Amino acid sequence: MNFTLPTAEALRGALAGLLDGLPPKQAAQAVERLIASYRGTTPTGAPVLRDRSDVAAYAAYRMPATFEAVRSALAALRDAAPEWTPATHVDLGGGTGAATWAVAEAWEERAASTVLDWAEPALALGRELAEASGSPALRAATWQRSRIGPALRIESTDLVTISYVLKELTPADRVALVAEAARAAQAVVIVEPGTPDGYLRVIEARQQLIDAGLSVAAPCPHSGACPIVPGTDWCHFSARVSRSSLHRQVKGGSLPYEDEKFSYVAAVRDGADGPAAVPAANRVIRRPQIRKGMVLLELCAKPRELTRETVTKKHGDLYRAARDTDWGDAWPPPRPETA
Repeated sequence: MNFTLPTAEALRGALAGLLDGLPPKQAAQAVERLIASYRGTTPTGAPVLRDRSDVAAYAAYRMPATFEAVRSALAALRDAAPEWTPATHVDLGGGTGAATWAVAEAWEERAASTVLDWAEPALALGRELAEASGSPALRAATWQRSRIGPALRIESTDLVTISYVLKELTPADRVALVAEAARAAQAVVIVEPGTPDGYLRVIEARQQLIDAGLSVAAPCPHSGACPIVPGTDWCHFSARVSRSSLHRQVKGGSLPYEDEKFSYVAAVRDGADGPAAVPAANRVIRRPQIRKGMVLLELCAKPRELTRETVTKKHGDLYRAARDTDWGDAWPPPRPETA
């Protein structure tokens, strides 16, 4: 390939180029309002991003983190279905296109993407960022204004992504959106904030996808009921996000990185045309605890149970693998192929 895949670094560069000169006071005010909306619990029933300043602030504040969270979810789907490559992709409520960037990177520009959103300013900036990306797939993406609600209908597609959207919708609209995704797609990936209420939205969507005939490919090792009792804990993961100077300025932080907490589900439709997905045997659902001579792993396992595995030095290669294992990884790691 004679082009650069749309990576996190490319995204930061595109953001810096397009947002240079944004008045700091205006950006700060927009970010404060967006933070209140992002952390709130009341569905808006209307676009959160109202104008260019809102969209610019959102892109700098949230787009790198959304990209990394979706990238992690897509990596888990690819691990479960390594032979599958989507030819078409629809990003529902995609805004400025962070998930579309992640899809283009994950499958090396092979998916033709359509971004649907109800906020024209978000779509406009998304187009600009795509043009600045150097990515043929992003430049060729379709950006279409659509009301994200019960009346939405999409053409059949290989992959649908819904990232950080369900929170903005009423319960009835969430059900309608997930139903349409399940009807139209061979694979659906839903990402929400890694909060207790974000996890509940994912769990509700997960069950809806299963009821519609899809099976869970990740993160769960099964399509049965989640063994976590709502109200006592929640399933979520973490993605490391490198901060550019622009990102640090907009967010008012000094560290060169942050950790984005997110919950997600990736589900596939079984059949000749769908992905042949094999879920992980176990999923690491907490940050591994590394002690002297041992690693403690908290796992979600088959059949529908939470377990703890202690891996010690006497386990040899498995112990070394455990020391390199991260929160959200499959366990045990796949064996390296031998010639």
